[in-house]
Amino acid sequence: MTAMTQSGRRRLAIERLLDSLADAARRERTVIAVLLGYVALWTLYGAIAKASQDIHADMSEQFALGRELALGYPKHPPLAMVVVRAWFSVFPTADWAYYLLAMSNVGLALWIAWRLSARFLDGEKRVLGLALLTLVPFFNFHGLKFNVNTILLPLWAATTLWFLRSFESRRVLDAALAGLFAAAAMYGKYWSIVLLLGLGVAALSDRRRAVYFSSAAPWVTIAVGALALAPHLAWLIAKDFAPFSYAVTLHGEGSLASALVASLGYLAGSVGYIAVPLLLVLFMARPSGAAAKDMAWPSSPERRLAAAAFWAVLLMPALIAPLAAVRLVSLWSMSAFTLLPVMLLSSPLVALTRRDAASVLTIAVAFPFVMVALAPAVAFVVHRAGPAPGSAHPSVLAEPIEKLWRETTDRSLRMFSSFDEFTDGVTFYMRSHPLAVHVLDGQASPALEERIERDGIALLCPARGSGADWCANTATARARCSPAGKQAEIELSRSYLGREGKPARYLLITIAPRQGEAPDSELSADCQGVRAR
Repeated sequence: MTAMTQSGRRRLAIERLLDSLADAARRERTVIAVLLGYVALWTLYGAIAKASQDIHADMSEQFALGRELALGYPKHPPLAMVVVRAWFSVFPTADWAYYLLAMSNVGLALWIAWRLSARFLDGEKRVLGLALLTLVPFFNFHGLKFNVNTILLPLWAATTLWFLRSFESRRVLDAALAGLFAAAAMYGKYWSIVLLLGLGVAALSDRRRAVYFSSAAPWVTIAVGALALAPHLAWLIAKDFAPFSYAVTLHGEGSLASALVASLGYLAGSVGYIAVPLLLVLFMARPSGAAAKDMAWPSSPERRLAAAAFWAVLLMPALIAPLAAVRLVSLWSMSAFTLLPVMLLSSPLVALTRRDAASVLTIAVAFPFVMVALAPAVAFVVHRAGPAPGSAHPSVLAEPIEKLWRETTDRSLRMFSSFDEFTDGVTFYMRSHPLAVHVLDGQASPALEERIERDGIALLCPARGSGADWCANTATARARCSPAGKQAEIELSRSYLGREGKPARYLLITIAPRQGEAPDSELSADCQGVRAR
């Protein structure tokens, strides 16, 4: 009797939530409350499930780069770094705060998708659409890693929203906002060119294109976007488009066959990511052939424009990449699914019952609670499996490095260098947050060498294993050519729930700030070689 009563109460609570979200008078404030709860639960999951490891390398890199803001960086445009810098000027540099940023970004994307769906869905279908999006991994598991991919979730959603509005209304304000968010998306990641091309194709394919292009709307969008992007474009020209060279090196220069296989993998992986919403709608609606056709390519002009935007943005990369010999990654499609609820549910031929909506809403509400309950087990399994040292040890290394620096000098630690992801990862966990510089696994500019001479530096290398020799040799060579510092070798491991992880040994070296000037002419030839390396 008690179990049935509890089950009945849960059903009643879901029914009330469904009513509140579907009611025009209550739905906007209700959805905000629901999304705030969603953000809180998944932030809690991230903080617990990832407690046995440190933040992802992408996240620590953004924090490190954000210490010195610029119009661009060697790999990516600057928006993610600006957001991280602004966030941590308010919040403490703690893992939970980073996961809160990541999920706030997701929550904002979901809210924009909710606003966009109002043009095509109403009542229980609109609620169902939002619930389906929360079952896509991009909006929870992947969303917990805030980086240049996830930052596009709200930006692509907002650009799509204002583009569709400006196409229909041709209002100058809507067009200007479309251009502004398009520029913001490009500041997030250059991959956003796919969005802009896709929306352009959608506009050109629409039968109403003559009316649209004869209005001021498209030209306002282009002008505002170009004006907003102008400072970064000037930076790109000055830097000889360096980020593009990085992208080509990482994902380009492949054969036609490898690019074609990657494109097919991109499409298959993208479908896999949205498999749960697809299967749920197919199971519940059992659409006829006519309904399926109307879902894929609607008859009404408004819905067809949305469908054209959806398909163009999603499919265009797979068509272009083989010709450009670029290897696609299915994860890049994460920001392309804002219109998924519209595609699945907006057809009048797709009939869903209140019971269907309540069932999916129940799953969507229960899912984050279940994952929070499982989070400690997830963290323990990861810890027992033994995460890589770069994921397990940066936070553990921070205190020994700062302790050795305090024994070296009373000056504050301003510079730090290590190898691979340790350079950025360790600095996030240091109280002083020194500037992360790559002088052990990269080349230092003359200006950076001068800063190292003036401020000193702390160095970290593995004592054994891959990369240990070259890292240690480079670090000790620098130490020999610099003011006396300290050196220590330590062994440490990460502990979680009383269980020690796999230990590793590290070499720590501090180089004290130089008290006086040491002209290059006084350096030995070997030392000048170290500085020029």
